Amino acid sequence: MAKQQGIASEKYLLSALDRIAKNSMGYAVLYVNISKLKPKHRHPEFVKIFAKLFDSVVGTTKGSFFILSNGDFVILGRDITQETVDVAVKQLREGLSSDPIVHSGESSEFAVVYEFPEYFSEFYGYIEKMMKTSEQADVQEYVPLKRAVEANEIENVIARLDDFDVAEIVKRQSVVRIKGGGKFSVMFQEFFVAVKDLSRQFDEQLDLVANRWLFLYLTQALDKKTLSAFFAANLTKWPSEISINLNLSSVFSREFVNFAKNFLKEGQKVIVEVQPMDVFNNLPLYFEAKEILRKGGHKLLIDALSPSSLKMLNLKNLDPDFIKIFWEPLMEYDQDNEELKQIIANMGRENVILAKCETDKALKWGIKYGITAFQGPIMDDVEVAMIKNRCPNAKVCSSLECLKRRRLLLGSFKDECQYPEILEDLL
Repeated sequence: MAKQQGIASEKYLLSALDRIAKNSMGYAVLYVNISKLKPKHRHPEFVKIFAKLFDSVVGTTKGSFFILSNGDFVILGRDITQETVDVAVKQLREGLSSDPIVHSGESSEFAVVYEFPEYFSEFYGYIEKMMKTSEQADVQEYVPLKRAVEANEIENVIARLDDFDVAEIVKRQSVVRIKGGGKFSVMFQEFFVAVKDLSRQFDEQLDLVANRWLFLYLTQALDKKTLSAFFAANLTKWPSEISINLNLSSVFSREFVNFAKNFLKEGQKVIVEVQPMDVFNNLPLYFEAKEILRKGGHKLLIDALSPSSLKMLNLKNLDPDFIKIFWEPLMEYDQDNEELKQIIANMGRENVILAKCETDKALKWGIKYGITAFQGPIMDDVEVAMIKNRCPNAKVCSSLECLKRRRLLLGSFKDECQYPEILEDLL
């Protein structure tokens, strides 16, 4: 399957080249040598981050993006010059740990521009040969099953946010600190809008995330609605620290300032969770947002990391307050990684969270690496068990019903609970 996907990508690229063959003047390709990076940096997850950094090239040149069977990727467009890629490579140097090809001082060693028609035949032959000889594709393109939202529709999609109460789809999930003697405590609670819940408010055939640029535009509008939703919540018990998934740009919005000033109680702080791609896309904005947050006594968390991506990040330079690693089953077989242990120790074990924990295997892995803060279904089960143990109506509601009610900010389903003070209790 991987082989077919990889070869198909080369076929698509050759087809695109065929279409411009007779009039290739003004066209060029940007070829990014992922395959020349150190092995630890050639993980498919990293390729997604690298591709995101070059999204500006795709947008500026109205180009097309292709991932090849060897893991390299190509952007085909107009007026691509070496200068257009230097900024992205500079961001890589600032954000990643050392890699000779990235830190060599010459961007062209990592990202090469082939201008047409001068290099058309040479490049075409190279791709044609790759298609014939490739044995497997290590990176696959995502082909959405639904219809991708289009640019002329996005304003209508954003306008639809006013037609329903966003507060009803904001959910919360605890990050739980495991203490000695089998004791637990809520470190903070994360508040977020799940894409699947948001998608239910629109045409089910509409894919909101297929176009990254349009989805980013949508989430910037959604951030403002989410921040405003807190004022409508009917919770009586709030943790001293709450985390919110936001775009970096939202830290500078009027809605965030209003939230921090008028919603947060005295001594209550917010942790802003940001995506790695958002960080890499605008490092200056990241450092500015972090400074503003810390001046207000708030904190910043880099979300959705993996052991592999941790090794490529320059955490000393980025200096986040927290990082969150997403558990994957294959991590069970990586038990004694001394490099990873050192990274976690340098970050401060108390500042590392292991999320998406579904089984005790995740907990055992995390504890082995010194992690004590966890998030995910297994910790949700712990919370629900403790809530039901205290609740006089425990036999009336199932554990799943109890969990769903606990995660909601408001709504009729939540209101069905007869003991909200127990439902909202913090461990």
